[in-house]
This record gives sequence, C-alpha cells and structure tokens, in this order.
Amino acid sequence: MNSESRPKVQFVEVHAEEAGQRIDNFLLKKLKGVPKSHIYKMLRKGEVRVNKGRIKAEYKIKEGDSVRLPPVKTTNTATEVPVKLNIVQELESAILYEDKRLIVLNKPHGMAVHGGSGMSFGVIEALRALRPEAPFLELVHRLDRDTSGCLLIAKKRSTLRFLHEQLQKKLMSKQYWALVEGKWPAKLKHIDFPLAKNHLKSGERVVRVTENGKPSLTSFNVVEVFKNFSLVSAEPVTGRTHQIRVHAQQAGHPLVGDPKYGNDDVTEQFKRQGLSGRLFLHAYSLTFKVTPEDKAIRVEAPLPADLQKTLEYLRR
Repeated sequence: MNSESRPKVQFVEVHAEEAGQRIDNFLLKKLKGVPKSHIYKMLRKGEVRVNKGRIKAEYKIKEGDSVRLPPVKTTNTATEVPVKLNIVQELESAILYEDKRLIVLNKPHGMAVHGGSGMSFGVIEALRALRPEAPFLELVHRLDRDTSGCLLIAKKRSTLRFLHEQLQKKLMSKQYWALVEGKWPAKLKHIDFPLAKNHLKSGERVVRVTENGKPSLTSFNVVEVFKNFSLVSAEPVTGRTHQIRVHAQQAGHPLVGDPKYGNDDVTEQFKRQGLSGRLFLHAYSLTFKVTPEDKAIRVEAPLPADLQKTLEYLRR
C-alpha cells in the first residue's frame, strides 16, 4: 500500500554523517518519490533554503545546517520494508562483522543489493529497516544478485571514502570461490581480457571481451579438481561487472549455474541430482583496513549449505 505524507514545510538538521554531500543528493534521499526534475525546480525557485538562505544544487551541506523542505508529496513505497519479514530478519544473523564504522554482511543468493529490477527492496533497504537509528548506510561495492558472500556497507561517510580509496588503489582484497566446467589448468594464474558492457534489445545487460573494453585482470588458483569440474579461487584485481564470470567463460571454463555465460545443460544436470541450479560464485573473504592507522582485517563468509552439498556430490 502506498503511504503518502501530507504536504507541509519541514525543517531538518544535517547530521555529521550526512555532511559533505551535495544538497541535490541530500534532497533525493529525503524526498522519496519526488522526481529529480522537480527537486531541481525547487532549488532554482528558492523553495529549498539552508540556514534561511537560497543555495544552488552543487552546495555541499555542513553538519548543523538547517534545511527547509517545501510542502511536497512524497511516497515511501519503494523503501518501506517490513522489519518482521523473514528475509529481513535473516539479514541480522547474516552479519559477519560490525563496528561503529561499517558492516560486513554474508549476502544471500538471489537478493539484489538495491531495490529495482523487479524487486521491491534489496539488501541496503532491508538494512536501513533493521537499523532505523543509523543516519548513514551505503554500499561500498556491489555483488551480483546471483552471487552470495561478503558485502561491505559503510556506516560513516568518512569510512566510505576511505574504503573507496582502497578499492581504487587496489589495496582491498576480494576473494571468491567458483565452480567451473572442466579441469582448470594449474598454470593459468591470470586472465587479463578487456571487458565492455553491452545492452541487448531486451534490456538485459551482458559483458563481452573486446579490444576496446576496459582493462580487466583476475587472478585464479585451483583449489580442488573433480572429474569434470574444478573449484577455483578467484580474485578480481579490477572491479568490472561480471568480471570473474566472463573471464572464466573466455578461458573455456564457464561457471556452473551461470544463467548468462554458462551451460544450461550443466545447470539442468545438477538440478536433476537435487542440487542447486544457482550460480556457483561465493565471495568468501574480504581483506581491508577500517582506518589508515589500523592493521588490515580479514572477514570470511562460510560456503552456503547448497553449494557445500554440490561439492560433496562431486567428491563421491
């Protein structure tokens, strides 16, 4: 059911963790459901005031600023998440690490990080429902909807900036377990095919290897070899969309259960055995620093039961 607030003037104070962002981005979060065009129109007309003065869209808000929000209809339909919903409650038990600066979550397979694409809410909306007192919760990086494992969420803007800096400088290590078709060559340690996004007529996003793509590098190591499959550890040095999946496919060893780049017959084979037909890709560890002064910490996410069952089947 849509819930609408009665239009009225509001005055909100900027918290420390909200400071530093542009006023237009601040308004987009505060005025849920209001079109961007309308927000920029309100700014141009001076209907939004900061400390009683007019400001431009690029103004960066400061802690303690008093922001006047004009009467405008808002809707919270997309972001209201029932806290008692089972999947939301399960996220509480999926938290692997938490302190005052960040959360590391063991993201379930099948759950998007953000609402959209047919889902009314995602991980970040669910966490905001679980932590209504937290003024700031933002994704540090993303995981595909079909991928499970370690997902990093910042609780402070300064922490978000520091973690992004580690990503940009390739100082953060993200390691995945992937089950691939065939016997992965032990000597094949690095794949560096350039990647580019393509959009099909259906609107589906796929990634292709192309000379004009962005430089992309993934490190691979063999963990265990089965009759017709291999369990590998993959570490993406760059962070391109679907990078591990496309690099493995290009090497002739597509991931098991991959709906975009895998083999449908293999997926069906596992389903017939009563095993998971899902993408076998799990972010099992993250290594990063919380502050520049701290030592790096490593957080691990255990392999989900359905993927563990698949490995046990292959070991018979």
